[in-house]
Formats: sequence, C-alpha cells, structure tokens
Amino acid sequence: MSRPTKIIIDTQAIKYNCQLVTMIAPQSKVVAMVKADAYGHGAAEVAKILAAQVGKLGVCCLEEAQLLRDAGINKPIVLIEGCFEEHEYHLSAKLDCEIVIHNEQQLSQLLALEQTFAFTVWLKIDTGMHRLGISLEQSAEVFAQLQTSTKVAKIILTSHFSNADELDSPSTPDQIRRFERNIAPLLQAQTKPVEISLANSAAILGWPKSHYDWVRPGIMLYGISPFAGAEHNADKLRPAMQFCSKVIALRTIQAGETVGYGNTWQAERTSIIATVAAGYGDGYPRTAPSGTPVLVNTHRAKLVGRVSMDMLSVDVTELPHVAVGDEVELWGARLLVNEVAQYAGTNGYELVTRMPSRVARSYQ
Repeated sequence: MSRPTKIIIDTQAIKYNCQLVTMIAPQSKVVAMVKADAYGHGAAEVAKILAAQVGKLGVCCLEEAQLLRDAGINKPIVLIEGCFEEHEYHLSAKLDCEIVIHNEQQLSQLLALEQTFAFTVWLKIDTGMHRLGISLEQSAEVFAQLQTSTKVAKIILTSHFSNADELDSPSTPDQIRRFERNIAPLLQAQTKPVEISLANSAAILGWPKSHYDWVRPGIMLYGISPFAGAEHNADKLRPAMQFCSKVIALRTIQAGETVGYGNTWQAERTSIIATVAAGYGDGYPRTAPSGTPVLVNTHRAKLVGRVSMDMLSVDVTELPHVAVGDEVELWGARLLVNEVAQYAGTNGYELVTRMPSRVARSYQ
C-alpha cells in the first residue's frame, strides 16, 4: 500500500483475551463472535487464530458464514439472527450452521422444511431487551414444537441482556431471574439435548451468574472493554488493533491563523501543526473534535480542526522534535479506542467495525 495508514492486529492479544474468557468462565464453552468481520479484525484470520480455543463461531448472516467456510474454517457456526428467507435453511444446512429461532415465522419455516437435516436450534427468548426473541408466554409452546420436530437435533435456550455493561443496573439480574423461572419447566420436560447461553462480553466479565453452558464473547476478544469505567476483569484485556499512520507534513502557523475546513480551530499562539495521513475515509471518526488525543512518537498530542477524508491535523507544539515520517497512533494499546470514541460521541464497537478496505491490515 502506498499510504502509511495501516492496521496492525496483535494475534497474541486475541489469544490472551480468549484465554481470559475461559479463566473467568471455566465451566462454560465459548462461542467466539466474529460477526462484522470480527469487529473489524478480520473474520477468517481471527477464526483461525482462535480455532484451538473455542467451540463455535458466531456470525450475523449466511454471507459471513460462507466466507468462513471458503477460508477452510470447519468450526460450528451460529447464525445469530437466524434465517431471513425459506431458501436460507437449505444453505444453512449445507454450510453446517446452527440457527437461531426468534419469531413465529422462522419457526413455521423450519417446521415446514422438506429435508432430513436436523439443526441445532438456538431458541431466543425475550427477557426484557424487546429487540428479538419469543415472548416468555409463548416460549413453552415453541419449545414443545421444537422438541417434537425431526428438523431439530438439539436446543440451546438463549437470551440477550440490554444493560449488562452497567454493573449497578437492576435489569441484568432481573433478566436472569425471568429467564431461569421461564426455562425451569422447559428443562423438566426436555426430551432432546438442551443447553443454555446468556452471557455476552459484559456479562462474562461482570455477571458470573449468567455464564451457563455457552458464553458468547465479542468485543472483549479484541481487547476492548464494554464498560464505560474501570472493571476488575475488563482492565486485564489487551487491545488487539493498532490503527496508525505517519506525519506527512509540518508547518508553523501564527497566532490567529486557522486549521482545516471551516476554520473551526484558531491558534492562540505560534504553533507547529502536523498533518497525518488518516481521515474519515480510513475509518477515523469525522465527529472527533479538536482536543481528541493522538499519539505522535508515543507522546500525547491533540487533534485540531475538522477531520478530512484523507487527513487530520495535530498540534505538536509541546512535543519533542517531530519530523515528517514520524509514527502516529490513532488508537491501540497505548491510546485506547474507547477514549477516542468518547471524544467522538460514540463507542469503541462502532469505530473498529467500520474500518474500510483501503487501510492495509497485517497480523503479528
């Protein structure tokens, strides 16, 4: 690649973060969430990195599953939103995917299939997030239909937390209680193998009562905390993505002069401004305001002016000697993506998952 803008993925950090999952939830098996191109880290590459550590992989759609199979990945794959059209069940079977059932239409499509393949079905129950899931009132009837169907080999009862990243919120223990009360009679009536999965990254880290048979780490695998503040387990995570570039120009401007589109930042003194080859076309948030931290030669500096498509500007007046070609870290192990995201009015999830293809990605 001709531009110095790049993403470096620390493969050992991903392995370490997955090992932390198993240390925190030693009785649980792991579904590694590699949807959205493994949160921008490369789905096929991450699946290979974690092959020896996890039992299943989680994706959002069949296209993501197909990519993994084309890459030679043979781990079980869970379609976390299930199938959207009738023909997708046949492709799911061909790709050896496990499917989520979260509404009556999906249930009807599954039961009407004319095939002998028997799926592992994740029955998603709505315990309070009210996004996807069979209602608590309907869950017993749906569970009974799945148990009697020849299209179903195994059932995994699942739900999703709405607020697990807030450790003082009562909603997570409330959801756990609803789930446990709801599934108790189902487990007593089971005739097929049944397992349980509740915990996403925040629940793995902060809510040990939610671990059960399968945990579903996503953002934590990539070393990004799901919490806004400090948390004992999350603070052990190691960031896997370093987003970096280089200084491509330097200029001295006088007090009263401005930088960037719209003249939004004005120098209060004689200032040295470094131009960096990275912008919103490379995945850096355009909403990042002046003052957002940037590391130049490991020293903290501040973004100034509006972020352009291909470039951004940094005030390096207070830094030791800076030259064209010097290294810049936009986020990584020394500058956490969550800090940058906070300045930009979003979260680390969004920043890492929207990295474009023009930024070269390497694995170390």
